[in-house]
Amino acid sequence: MDTALKILIVGGYGTFGGRLVDLLKNESGLTLVVSGRSLERAQKFCADRPDARAVLVPAVFDREGDLAEQLGRLQPQIVVDASGPFQGYGATRYSLIEACIAHKLHYLDLADGAEFVAGVSQFDRAAQDAGVFIFSGVSSFPVLTIAAVKKLSENMQKITTIRGGIAPSPFAGVGTNVLRAIAGYSGQPMPIRRNGGTRVSYPMTESMRYTIAPPGYVPVRNLHFSLVDVPDLRALPALWPDVQEAWMGAGPVPEILHRALNFFAWLVRLKIVPTILPLAPLMEFVMRHISWGEHRGGMFVEVTGEDAKGAPLKRSWHLLAERQDGPMIPSMAVEAVIRKFAAGQKIETGARTPELTLEEYSQLFRTRAIYTGLREDLPLVPAPLYKRHLGTAWEMLPPEIRTMHDFESFAAAEGVATVTRGHGLLSRLACWLMRFPPAGENVPLTVKFAVRNGVEAWTRDFAGHRFTSRQYEGRGRSVRLIVEKFGPLRFSMALVPDGNRLNLVLRRWSAFGIPLPMWLCVKTESYEMAEDGNFHFNVRIWHPLTGPIVHYQGRLKPVTGGISP
Repeated sequence: MDTALKILIVGGYGTFGGRLVDLLKNESGLTLVVSGRSLERAQKFCADRPDARAVLVPAVFDREGDLAEQLGRLQPQIVVDASGPFQGYGATRYSLIEACIAHKLHYLDLADGAEFVAGVSQFDRAAQDAGVFIFSGVSSFPVLTIAAVKKLSENMQKITTIRGGIAPSPFAGVGTNVLRAIAGYSGQPMPIRRNGGTRVSYPMTESMRYTIAPPGYVPVRNLHFSLVDVPDLRALPALWPDVQEAWMGAGPVPEILHRALNFFAWLVRLKIVPTILPLAPLMEFVMRHISWGEHRGGMFVEVTGEDAKGAPLKRSWHLLAERQDGPMIPSMAVEAVIRKFAAGQKIETGARTPELTLEEYSQLFRTRAIYTGLREDLPLVPAPLYKRHLGTAWEMLPPEIRTMHDFESFAAAEGVATVTRGHGLLSRLACWLMRFPPAGENVPLTVKFAVRNGVEAWTRDFAGHRFTSRQYEGRGRSVRLIVEKFGPLRFSMALVPDGNRLNLVLRRWSAFGIPLPMWLCVKTESYEMAEDGNFHFNVRIWHPLTGPIVHYQGRLKPVTGGISP
């Protein structure tokens, strides 16, 4: 960035404004005016970032005050409204936009209110006449959603439904204004596209379950998503007028708190209480003090439709964000626009929601632990279980591993294995129940594979000691996982390519069909590996109460035509 660019960030020390500052603070060509109603908080925020290469300027800015005077005093080139809640701005909701147009200043906001964002188009002509862009809803909903739908709908003749959802980490910090917005619209009537027309629905009273799973990564746990009031609900039908249904949800955790919010939303829908907005402070307190689960989040967009021949298509885009990187995503669309402007790229004037591509987002994700991928959920041709499950990640595997899993109705392999077993009473009992092989060095091993109705049976023969397991694609809360069944026990695993290895990561388990907590489950280290042109396997099983149970490792080679019974 060669020239100085001054950006006023309203709510700059808040949740989303602060994250935007952190995304831009290392750009030496920027002056970031971190503003809000409290000068003291703005000063502290800036002082906490002494290594910033951008110039950070604390300032007071009150969007309810004299906007002309404040803008004239601060003299920014771009104004970013990261405050909110936009649903509660009232009759003067667009006063900052009007002031920016009057002063010929570019404007962006992170509005999440569908009505607010839809209304910004009324300023399109005025913005063009002033030579500025007025961008509203510059966040994951709807900018990232639209980018995903455009990618997923390539070569689709017809789009039937669009569904999506966002799942923040329980440790992400949602923000006061977001919680106020959710409390304000929960259970209130709002328009939604359904059955090809506009229908009335009620946020937080409609739910679905979904598993976010970019191919080749450990999925986010199967989550409960509830309908939310976001700009996508209007933006998507406007861009794709023939779509029959558009649905967007959020999947906050812990789920017990999420379901409590569903309950209160139903009280509003049934007119038992007028609103749950007074509960917003309690919601914020609970969210700050009660957090558990994995520190990871994600997002999904799913599109169903038809190809040119009328055949059904179902595709989905998945995003996984680890730890602290996920909370940055909602502010990245504003970051992208500012970087474009600072680099001298032409940005069309007018008032609208901007468009970005998934490729542009990928550039923003590349230095962070944010992973994305596409899935073809209705495969056009049958495929082996692992290939079908991994999708685009299948080609990441070494050929030795792909060959071992690319069998059809019958296949076999042979090799050798080393088996060690635990010596404790409980360990020996577990080995007996699971029919694990006895200990031995260089034990001859044969494996027979059989496929029926999509279920693979693996019969392992360690020098005459046989045991069989069955593998198939998970359903319900184990969807996007591979389930391996040993008698009454079922273990649901994620397939994760890692260089020359394929890791099998245990995520769920059950006994006699009853889901059980993971802290009761055995611990495993299981992977397949390509080494010296051969297929190798390693399975180690233990439990804190029993110690080592069994560890078998070795190598296999496919046998053409199979092995005689």
